[in-house]
Amino acid sequence: MRWGLIGASRIASSYVIDAIRAQAGSEIQSVLSSDEARGQAYAQDHQIPDSYTDLDALLADDSVDAVYISTTNEKHHPQAMAAIAAGKHVLCEKPLAMTLGEAVEMVRAAADKDVTFATNHHLRNAGSHLAIRDLIASGRIGKVLSARVFHAVNLPEHLRGWRINDASAGGGVIPDITVHDADTVRFHLAEDPVDVVAKAGVSGMGEGVEDSVMSVWSMPSGVMVQSHESFTHGYAGTGVEFHGTEGSIFARNVMTQEPVGEIRLVDASGESQVPYETHNLYHRAIGLFAGAAAGKGAPSADGVDGVKSLAVALAVREAARSGQATHVDYGGL
Repeated sequence: MRWGLIGASRIASSYVIDAIRAQAGSEIQSVLSSDEARGQAYAQDHQIPDSYTDLDALLADDSVDAVYISTTNEKHHPQAMAAIAAGKHVLCEKPLAMTLGEAVEMVRAAADKDVTFATNHHLRNAGSHLAIRDLIASGRIGKVLSARVFHAVNLPEHLRGWRINDASAGGGVIPDITVHDADTVRFHLAEDPVDVVAKAGVSGMGEGVEDSVMSVWSMPSGVMVQSHESFTHGYAGTGVEFHGTEGSIFARNVMTQEPVGEIRLVDASGESQVPYETHNLYHRAIGLFAGAAAGKGAPSADGVDGVKSLAVALAVREAARSGQATHVDYGGL
């Protein structure tokens, strides 16, 4: 598989380029940047043959089989639609789009074109989260009653910029982090939130966008989910908990791009540490995507997963704005 990178991004240079090259027979042919000099420097630094400022030119290269989109959020929809129309497989960063309608359009266009379309929700590829899902699915904690996600972090200086000051580019903690937590909860519970209530605010970093939010989601099974995301908490740590009729799972420092953290299972027999695989999250994600593009299996998070995580995030934002319980609209998917 030969790839084009749409976006000369930090996420690509830190994780995805390595993950692509870790796959047998995969290589990176090109990169797109709106800044010609930056794109050329990025290509040189990462040994990428071609650098473009024009998307159509990159997509016109018939040797490129797939693209990875990691531009700012408002660009995802038009860039993905162009790539799909060109017959490329697409791995897109979250959130898929700025609106639910745009995200649904992307998924349906990919299905019509018969190309693989996936969302880069990295957390469901972590060994820790795979272990948590297996504990729940195997009944180790009985019937799940409630869940708690705490994903309040200190957003590093180099990642701020548009994320804290540009609503038109998709800034704010809800599209940046709540969307991940929505996918993670869906992954573990295998069901979709019905409605949400929320409060959001600016607590020291956001400039015109929210930098902290708390919400509660109701699930079809009756499970209640409490979620907290922030850009301003330097010492809170991250994690997820699931509480059931027969036990509880406590996972700490697992909401991360690295294969780290600890999982504890507490039940009538006492407390035990839960082992898990410490593989590279992105190697697994890219491997599954490449397999799906070759007709073998499915990506770890497909386009429908991306639509549904976006739908929950949009409902949280609307609930925070309106002060009322908000139904989650999944756009018919």
